[in-house]
Amino acid sequence: MVKNGEIQKIVDFLTDGECDNNADWKYRFKENSERMRTGSLIDVAAVLKGLLVLNQAKPLSFREKKMLERARYLLVSELAMAKNCEEPQIEEILSLALAKSKLRFPEASEFQA
Repeated sequence: MVKNGEIQKIVDFLTDGECDNNADWKYRFKENSERMRTGSLIDVAAVLKGLLVLNQAKPLSFREKKMLERARYLLVSELAMAKNCEEPQIEEILSLALAKSKLRFPEASEFQA
């Protein structure tokens, strides 16, 4: 269950949290996979933000795109349930937070191979 304070922490992290991306793809993928498995939404937010930062520098691999999509889905659906509101509202909140970090969610079309 997500607490309200946790939601704010996630939004704050997406706004100005630090992401460290490992340069080595295999290591980064393993680290991100482990974070996704913790079940912690702040870990999922870290994966999401890290991949978005990386995506600005260079195109993501197919598996990293899938992971980004999954992180986005998990965050949006869990927060929508916790706040008892519609997913588009949550996407808007997260998009605004990311915009402050000069990041944005890729459009769905960018995921099509």
